[in-house]
Amino acid sequence: RPNAGRFVEAEVKATREAAGIFDSSVYARYEVSGPGAEAWLDRLVASKLPSLGRVRLAPMLGQNGKLMGDLTVSRVAPDRFWLVGSYYLQEWHMRWFAGFLPSPGVTVTNLSDAWTGFALSGPKARRLMERLTSDDMSNQAFPFLSCRMMRVAGAEAMVTRLSLTGELGYEINLRAQDHRATYQAIREAGRDLGLKPIGNRALDSLRIEKSYGIWSAEFTPDETADSTGLGRHVDLTKSAFVGREAVLAQGPATRRLVTFAVDSTDADAAPFTAVRKAGRVVGHVTSGVYGYSVGKSLAMAMVATG
Repeated sequence: RPNAGRFVEAEVKATREAAGIFDSSVYARYEVSGPGAEAWLDRLVASKLPSLGRVRLAPMLGQNGKLMGDLTVSRVAPDRFWLVGSYYLQEWHMRWFAGFLPSPGVTVTNLSDAWTGFALSGPKARRLMERLTSDDMSNQAFPFLSCRMMRVAGAEAMVTRLSLTGELGYEINLRAQDHRATYQAIREAGRDLGLKPIGNRALDSLRIEKSYGIWSAEFTPDETADSTGLGRHVDLTKSAFVGREAVLAQGPATRRLVTFAVDSTDADAAPFTAVRKAGRVVGHVTSGVYGYSVGKSLAMAMVATG
């Protein structure tokens, strides 16, 4: 286990007990707009589309019914949607989108370099947001999986209420030129609340404690939505979406994603480590980490169902 553990532990503790801020510039952001945006996007993703002011996790499938992406889709206007995914997959995503265009009345714009942002989470996240915006951030006015354009620390932002840490959280998307000033304003506003910057190691510890998967680890093009737990977000009542016929022909999943504790005192399971049961290999680790909140080494793994 790396000797940076005490720093990671402090970041995890701050997020569980107060608030943590993660630089979400590592996310890709796309806008789909125009009078044909709803119909085009409804075919591209396997989930239902969100209503106005709402967010959905939207698996994107290939023609073979396996995963092509795990996007979040936010509806900020009747004919305007935001898609958020992994930054390093921009070219792959854009090629996939282009394969289903041109479609009349649809514009797909890659915002990934023009917009950046932060993921703010923790039990004191709402109190901090109330210091940064004049919008009503109460649970009644801005419930889980809401989205809205608002001003945060004076900057225009697209804010969604969701979190990869399992705590109360908000994703704040803003223009790149506002990134530094907004960060400084958030840090200053959260100083007395115990706000702490957090990094990827802390985020991994936080998400795996909650059994949340990510792309390239738990979610890959080798897996189906059912095997990864994303099947509940696939809407088979839709008459058509990319991969629907393949999903109907798949049958029950032959493996599934699980989370378990590892009996280890000083090391954590590495990705692709074999998982054995009674001496037989039954799967492989997808992510391994020390869970600082639970005080145990944890692993997520893809294992056979039989």
